[in-house]
Amino acid sequence: MLVSIPMPSRTALLLAWYDKNARALPWRARGGAAPDPYAVWLSEVMLQQTTVAAVGPYFHKFMQRWPTVEALAGAPDAEVLAAWAGLGYYARARNLIACARSVAARGGRFPDTEEALRALPGVGAYTAAAVAAIAFGRRAVVVDGNVERVVARLFAIETLLPAAKPEMRARMDALTPRKRAGDFAQAMMDLGATICTPRRPACALCPLNAQCAARQAGAQETYPRRPEKTERPRRKGAVFVAIREDGAVLLRNRPPKGLLGGMSEFPGSVWRADFEAETAEAPLALAWRRSMGEVAHVFTHFALSLTVFVARAPLDTPAPDGARWTLPENLGQEALPSVMRKVAIHAGVMKKP
Repeated sequence: MLVSIPMPSRTALLLAWYDKNARALPWRARGGAAPDPYAVWLSEVMLQQTTVAAVGPYFHKFMQRWPTVEALAGAPDAEVLAAWAGLGYYARARNLIACARSVAARGGRFPDTEEALRALPGVGAYTAAAVAAIAFGRRAVVVDGNVERVVARLFAIETLLPAAKPEMRARMDALTPRKRAGDFAQAMMDLGATICTPRRPACALCPLNAQCAARQAGAQETYPRRPEKTERPRRKGAVFVAIREDGAVLLRNRPPKGLLGGMSEFPGSVWRADFEAETAEAPLALAWRRSMGEVAHVFTHFALSLTVFVARAPLDTPAPDGARWTLPENLGQEALPSVMRKVAIHAGVMKKP
């Protein structure tokens, strides 16, 4: 008599795969050590809308410079923003500072539940779930972009994003075990990052291939379903790079709130769709020269083209209100966002990395 042996659940299969194939990431606990909530939280904030490859060097730099949440909480805002420069989505850096100070005020201990983590400044639903599960072993439903892709393919979810998110979360909730919820969340992330990739997924290596509805239909790459892309709005502007005789450049800080809030920048115009490049908005009355080409940068909601004007300034030129002269050797310590680093390279005041 033949005995039917049931197939292991998706959860069991994935955890078994993870035990053998987990990525060695610098923020993950090793050798059976307990996870460091500070490292987990810091990495999760950095990883939002950013790749693991990009985050690695920043994570190492932060941990070396500020090895505890109390150390980060005590750092000046400008230093943290400067260390974050280039990582993008700068509201995260401001939230990082506020959250670190809130945790330090609690004695340096992170709360261990989703609800309490959500009460911290800048901690949203995803980060709270990830920290609760990974750092504290709580059962929490962790859904990032990689997880959405895996779930959409496993269950062939036809609803378009972002409307599909509630269904994806419900499916992930049904899969998430009470024990090892943190490992399961990281296993789903690893599967999406290494095997169930956006293009050319390695389905033959996937531990869940026999239970994947999208693979059975031969339509893996068509999930998750998305609406047709619309063209990003375009904005233009001018930016003015004043170079003093000693090589110092003129900088100012952006307003503390809003896009690139609190970051350093070269003075410039408002960015708008109907812009015509001119020097009327220049910060100083100098002989401005329009440089060849433009600086292009893409933000989440719009694409930007900047015309760069360069001028030389006498050594005794005073900085306008709200601006400052920064010497070349100090430029690397400024909190210059990526778009302004592009401007600096374009103007020849900073070398390509």
